[in-house]
Amino acid sequence: MKSAELDGITIGYEDHGGAHRSGEHYGEHRTADPVLLLVHGHPFDRSMWAPQVRAFALEGPFRLIVPDLRGYGATTVVPGVTRFSRHAEDLAGLLDQLHVRRVVIGGLSMGGQIAMEFCRLFRDRVEGVVLADTSAAAETEEGRRWRAETADRLLREGMTGYADEVLAKMIAPYNVTALPDVARHVRRMMCATDPEGAAAALRGRAERPDYRELLTTLDVPALVVVGRDDPYTPVADAKAMHAALPDSELVVIEGAAHMPNLERPDAFNAALGTFLDRFSPLPRSA
Repeated sequence: MKSAELDGITIGYEDHGGAHRSGEHYGEHRTADPVLLLVHGHPFDRSMWAPQVRAFALEGPFRLIVPDLRGYGATTVVPGVTRFSRHAEDLAGLLDQLHVRRVVIGGLSMGGQIAMEFCRLFRDRVEGVVLADTSAAAETEEGRRWRAETADRLLREGMTGYADEVLAKMIAPYNVTALPDVARHVRRMMCATDPEGAAAALRGRAERPDYRELLTTLDVPALVVVGRDDPYTPVADAKAMHAALPDSELVVIEGAAHMPNLERPDAFNAALGTFLDRFSPLPRSA
């Protein structure tokens, strides 16, 4: 793991692969090694992308940057409210420190919504976007109340009870049994998250804007991925985003719920790899 000091906080991140690690410098049109930035969801950390790091960091031309968001993992916890704009600005600041101008940005769940916010604020820095198990609509009134109540609960009780309740929604109930290592990993990430950071993100998430119109204006290639049995962001939400995006493909992953990148990593990586071939100046290894 590496770290960067940015606006009074420390951001923990991983930086893998790519033959030219200096990245793309300002003033150049394109880096020799395309850069993929992966944004984790709530209440997780960068380790949720471990199967993608193994698949894409060691082979092929892509440079892979995987940060912990503000309040999660090895990044500083800031109590209060962390809005999506703050997360997107953190990501842009990290890229600045790494001398990276343009990225293919991907995110899952809350991470996908932060990716959309990044597209809203830093459109000229986006070469492509991957939206996994997420939704573009603004939060509903009921959803805002639930997030506020959950934030208060996490501060009061900690993460363990919440983690136990949602585990069989984050990954499909059948995978809790069939994939015990994945279940342990997901639960461990949730329980290790600082309640202050999780609560701040939940409050910020409740205030997110509606990204549906934004999607219709994104003229970069997009990949929409969803687990067939996702109870949080169902296939219908993914189809709506796919229909809104001018240049997108939709992949529905069987045998998975809200975290197909962990539940069915081979299928997820195959979809992601095919998509990334659109940006790669070199063929991927077989």
